[in-house]
Amino acid sequence: MSTVSTHILDTALGIPAAGVAVSLARKRNAGWLPVAQGCTDANGRIAGLTPEALPPGLYCLTAEIGDYFAASEREALYVSARIDFKLPESGGHYHLPFLISPWSWSTYRGS
Repeated sequence: MSTVSTHILDTALGIPAAGVAVSLARKRNAGWLPVAQGCTDANGRIAGLTPEALPPGLYCLTAEIGDYFAASEREALYVSARIDFKLPESGGHYHLPFLISPWSWSTYRGS
């Protein structure tokens, strides 16, 4: 079983991205099943995104970054940023942050 956490940093401004809607879904036979959702706090984090451990499988973590940029009247290319990932049988904690700017985004496995 695994847990997942995230945070979002606005690299263009050098600050945490507050108020970004984030959702987590699990791949099932019929499509994506919602698992959790939240909104980043003033530190760009969501406390307790997965309060219960998750079983192995395919997941996607989606951040609605277009709404974040629109709220501050900044033009942006991307509407959302999505990380598709696989949680293994071995379990563990997976911290998957988003680094965003109006014209790009990236991710990495944090600690």
